[in-house]
Amino acid sequence: MIVSIIVAMDQAGGIGKAGGIPGQLPGQLPWHLSADLKNFKALTMGHHLIVGRKTYESIGKALPGRTTIIVTRNRSFTAAGCLVAYTLEAALALAERAGESEVFIGGGGEIFAQALPLAQRVYLTRLQARVQCDVFFPPVDWREWQEGEQAFHPADDRNDYAFTFSMLKRITA
Repeated sequence: MIVSIIVAMDQAGGIGKAGGIPGQLPGQLPWHLSADLKNFKALTMGHHLIVGRKTYESIGKALPGRTTIIVTRNRSFTAAGCLVAYTLEAALALAERAGESEVFIGGGGEIFAQALPLAQRVYLTRLQARVQCDVFFPPVDWREWQEGEQAFHPADDRNDYAFTFSMLKRITA
C-alpha cells in the first residue's frame, strides 16, 4: 500500500489557522482554491483518507466517495460514516486490511508529522503567497524527494492565490 500525503501550504509551510480567522470557523483553511479542491477530490475519491480529529471537525462530515479514518486519542469519539483509530499505525492497518492500494493522509499538523517518515508520495499544492497561519507542515528535507509532474494555476475569481501543484516521490537509497 502506498502512503501518500496530500497537503496545501503557503510559502512559509503554513497549512492552517487553528485559532480561526475572522469570518471563518477555527481550523478552516485560510484560503480558497477551487481548482485544488477539485484535484483533492479526484485524487482521494474511492480511497481511504486519514485525518486527525481537529481536521475532521474543521471539515464537519465524512467526505462522500471516500472512507474517512479519524485519528484521535479520545476513546469515546465517534463520527457518523467514519472509522476511528487511536493511532496513525492503527489507521494505516485499517486501510491495508481493506485492500487499499494508496491511502491519503490529509492532516493536520500532528498527523503529517507522524506520517512523513512513512510517506512514499507527497501531493503538494504550494501557494505563491504567505498567508496568516499558525499550523505548519513539519520540517522536510526536500532533497529526499523527487518532483514529478508539476502544474501552475494562476489566481482568479475561484482561486484566492496562484499556486503550483506537484507530486513528489521519496527517493529510496
